[in-house]
Amino acid sequence: MTAPLRHPVPGGAPKPHAVVIGSGFGGLAAAARLCARGYQVTVLEKLDQPGGRARMFRQDGYAFDAGPTIITAPFVLEELWQFCGGKLGDDVRLVPMEPFYRLQFHDGTTFDASSDPEAMRREIARLSPGDVAGYERFFARSKTLYEIGFEDMGTVPYSTLMDLIKSVPDIVRLQGYRSIHALVSDYIKDERIRMALSFHPLFIGGNPYSASAIYGLIAYLERTWGVHYAMGGTHTLAQGMVRLIERQGGQVRFNAEVSEITLDGRKATGVRLASGETIAADIVVSNADAAWTYRKLLPPQARSKWSDAKLDRARYSMSLFVWYFGTDKRFEDVPHHTILMGPRYKGLLDDIFTHKVLAEDFSLYLHRPTATDPSMAPPGCDAFYVLSPVPNLAGGQDWASLSEGYRKAIENRLAETILPDLGKHVVTSKIMTPNDFRDDLLSVHGAAFGLEPVLLQSAYFRPHNKSEDIANLFMVGAGTHPGAGLPGVVTSARILDEVIPHAHTFA
Repeated sequence: MTAPLRHPVPGGAPKPHAVVIGSGFGGLAAAARLCARGYQVTVLEKLDQPGGRARMFRQDGYAFDAGPTIITAPFVLEELWQFCGGKLGDDVRLVPMEPFYRLQFHDGTTFDASSDPEAMRREIARLSPGDVAGYERFFARSKTLYEIGFEDMGTVPYSTLMDLIKSVPDIVRLQGYRSIHALVSDYIKDERIRMALSFHPLFIGGNPYSASAIYGLIAYLERTWGVHYAMGGTHTLAQGMVRLIERQGGQVRFNAEVSEITLDGRKATGVRLASGETIAADIVVSNADAAWTYRKLLPPQARSKWSDAKLDRARYSMSLFVWYFGTDKRFEDVPHHTILMGPRYKGLLDDIFTHKVLAEDFSLYLHRPTATDPSMAPPGCDAFYVLSPVPNLAGGQDWASLSEGYRKAIENRLAETILPDLGKHVVTSKIMTPNDFRDDLLSVHGAAFGLEPVLLQSAYFRPHNKSEDIANLFMVGAGTHPGAGLPGVVTSARILDEVIPHAHTFA
């Protein structure tokens, strides 16, 4: 193995070398911050483009964001660019969504979520007048959850048992041991509104009936800072982060799959690529799936905390079936974001998370970026993606044989509800199944969000930002603290500022 890359800087010692495995938002944010903190940084990405789950598919003149489409908490991105001496607007144009999204329930009623307090009161009163006062009380609770759960607990490392002990009073006071659905039900009687205020953990791989009540903070987060879309697609944010890294002298390499983290005893010394190339480093940051990192990139004898047995016992998030399609017409009445609730709610979630059964019914998230950004499709056309939560691969489904039938069922459901005669207008099509999360994104069990965000797999109980097992190994992304979702993974990179030494300590 060659010695770590150390590039001299004017008037100073050579820079220590940091290798970042993976170019998801967490890895890119970590790389940008490490550049600003004096490291020479190399990002290694298995795919041919940046973003990981936020890659982009281009097909027949249409552009499809592969994964995340909703941007909340834009201030975490603005802080990243400022930390690196730039401005977010130099690389990415964010536009606010109003309303954020429309929920359409199985009975045909709808609920438009927005940042306008009066509009929200009207929406609730339209469905259940008696729940307006309860909503106001819930929103006040959401503000407290945000201030403690996001601003305090979500921005600090949980490296020691004492870090956890300090947070226990807040967890108890916030009733973090309860589910978000149970918390909302304390304030709201109408089940449709309960769904509207508690479904958000599904965006990060969580079951609203088991995800912590602390996720009630999202209502305050969304209404205060809005929901945004990146013009050109969310992938433009990944591209902007690459430019931010490169402007600081960092490097992003594609088609560079890491097969092993090299060790000296229990100290990370670099990585070995699938090609056989070895790259030495002073520190290694993994943005790969946390369970994959420990199980596949490190030998069992080097691990005590995250043994194979513990990883086998862990709970993993659901997976996703995603159908990307383009139409030869525009569906002008369909908003940018629509959530179509199926005939069951808790029963479907039980099938997905607990029984791992692929049900015949489904709830769907439909993304129509061309409602805001016509550049994502040819003139007069629409680009869509529709997402269905499904069991991860521990359910044993054979997606090679199931995928087309499942896609057709989704097409029929969309045609029956909000996209009439859809089948006559689809001109391009692509699907992504749990197999792709396993094979392309190297996620254990094809879980779309890594470890499931339940209380005993959160904060101290999640793989730490500073590895408990391996010196000089650090973690970012959905699999570590504070968890999945764009604000969470970008914040995980900020937490590294607390646990990775400044570059000058290597001089």
